[in-house]
Amino acid sequence: MGPLSIVHVLGSLHVGGGERIALLLGQRQVSEGHRVAVVSLEQPPGGGLFVEFTRAGIAVHTVPKGPGFDATLYPRLYQTFRQLRPDVVHTHNPPPQIYAIAPAKAAGARVVHTKHGPHPDAWHRLWLRRAGAALADSFVVISPMTAEFARQLRESAESKMRIVQNGTDLTRFVPDAAARQATRQRLGIPHDAVLVGTVGRMAKVKNHALLVRAVAPLLAPSLHLAIAGGGAEAAATAALVEELRVSAFVHLVGEISHIPEFLAGLDVFALSSDTEGLPLSLAEAMGVGLPVVSTAVGGVPLVVVSGETGLLVPKGDESALRAALDQLASSAERRATLGARGRVIAAERYSAERMAREYMALYRGEG
Repeated sequence: MGPLSIVHVLGSLHVGGGERIALLLGQRQVSEGHRVAVVSLEQPPGGGLFVEFTRAGIAVHTVPKGPGFDATLYPRLYQTFRQLRPDVVHTHNPPPQIYAIAPAKAAGARVVHTKHGPHPDAWHRLWLRRAGAALADSFVVISPMTAEFARQLRESAESKMRIVQNGTDLTRFVPDAAARQATRQRLGIPHDAVLVGTVGRMAKVKNHALLVRAVAPLLAPSLHLAIAGGGAEAAATAALVEELRVSAFVHLVGEISHIPEFLAGLDVFALSSDTEGLPLSLAEAMGVGLPVVSTAVGGVPLVVVSGETGLLVPKGDESALRAALDQLASSAERRATLGARGRVIAAERYSAERMAREYMALYRGEG
């Protein structure tokens, strides 16, 4: 079969798991000869991934959602799809699920929706999500845990549900001594200091406050924390850093496009989320050879084997998170052992090629 016209629909172009999966799929789809566009429901079309989409040859369109429930979004999206004439519309996460699936079907496209996380919701929005999912041709979940969340919410018919685990371009995520040195110089961190870090949107569900509070008593010239990402909780996180008087050792770098280089500068990757789907950042950190310390939520235990590739702690447990970070910060040998095993597992399970192939089968109605 020939090339397809594919449109990904996103709530925004800020750095998040679903957005990065859409970018990765779009990049591979363009390289395979497909015509790819992305529609963002946020105005203006900024965000940390805007440049990445355009650089990949992916046209960016904005159909802004108004405040509250915006019924005008349906006809505006329909007109956009009529103009773009996609064969496939791939929606990601709740806002596109609510607003974009019906217009895409009306415009004659096949629709694949991906649920990237648990996404609990108010009853009226959940009703709208169910209505959208009922029209989709395939309803993708990224882990068995995410599938169970979907079942609990009665979000999709079982016959439409498919599991496609996240993958990433692991050729970009490798240990890099030069990038490690450059990242540390840019942040002003000594070459021999232990650097704990994380990457992701700064939202309440990610609970960056837990990570800051857990690591704060450990911080010193020999141990620093770096957080990459932007979002609603950025100001609150910065205020907490000031309140705890650890700003000399905490580096809030905002949204970044050079994620592989940032990860190469770390010694430990940390994730303190209250809920997750299957975090792409974990596979990328493991590809770089980083041991992981994470809360054991959602699909995280599928990626991180506790005691083998990292350490898992209960959700919200500040003392357990602190103890796990201290354990790895105190032992270079332990970090190296866990990191080396993580690289092997990441390569075996989380390749972009496998993910893209499984999605393409759904696009063509073969899955």
